[in-house]
Amino acid sequence: MASKQKGWWGIFHEKFVVEERYVEPHARRALYRTAALLAITGSAIFLAALIGVLNNDGLASADSTAREWLLSVRTETLTVLMIILAVIFGPVALPIIVLIVTVTWGVLAKHAWRPMLLAAAMLTGVGLAQLVGRSVGRPRPPVDLMLFGADHTHSFPSGHVLGASDFLLVTTFLVFSRHRNPKATILSFAVAIIGVFLAAVSRLYLGYHWASDAVASVSLSLIVLSAVIAVDTWRTVRIPGEQPTTPQ
Repeated sequence: MASKQKGWWGIFHEKFVVEERYVEPHARRALYRTAALLAITGSAIFLAALIGVLNNDGLASADSTAREWLLSVRTETLTVLMIILAVIFGPVALPIIVLIVTVTWGVLAKHAWRPMLLAAAMLTGVGLAQLVGRSVGRPRPPVDLMLFGADHTHSFPSGHVLGASDFLLVTTFLVFSRHRNPKATILSFAVAIIGVFLAAVSRLYLGYHWASDAVASVSLSLIVLSAVIAVDTWRTVRIPGEQPTTPQ
């Protein structure tokens, strides 16, 4: 009985031991540079969007033009497609998808570090959306333009787009950062970016957000992604000659 309990404890302990990996020094520096570049880019774009929204100029000056163009291309088929995308990336379906992915990944993987990091990133995105939304208090586009029910919550940033962007980009990094196939990594990020674009377009098309809301959401997601890359690199990446910090 004691050995069985010890076995279960061993499995539990191994699950929460952080996985460490060895790379060349230049590869680790590249990860840190990427994290820094994403943080700087995301912060700059977010500030530009925020200033534009507060002053009703800059990036926000294109909001009306983008809305008018999207109104002009509305069709029944496109509307159905955009509603499907909105449901997938919405506040009901996406949390369920994230929960299924993180729990399944955490159970099946040898170590739970990456699914836990994904869950932390998603919760951070939710917190940022709530904090920024309440602080800025930007009204949404007119209710009569909304095609999937009225929504009177804050418009800036888009929680749908931020959630979709966090999930797609962070998951792609956490999965493919352990692979040594550059082509597969590039292809996967391309697919993730397309998914983010579709999530953003669906919210604009359906009349729930301004273009600058979506831009702000993606920029915040870049900041979240940069934090994930930096934390994951700091905790898991070692170079030849360094000693591991967790039991192997």
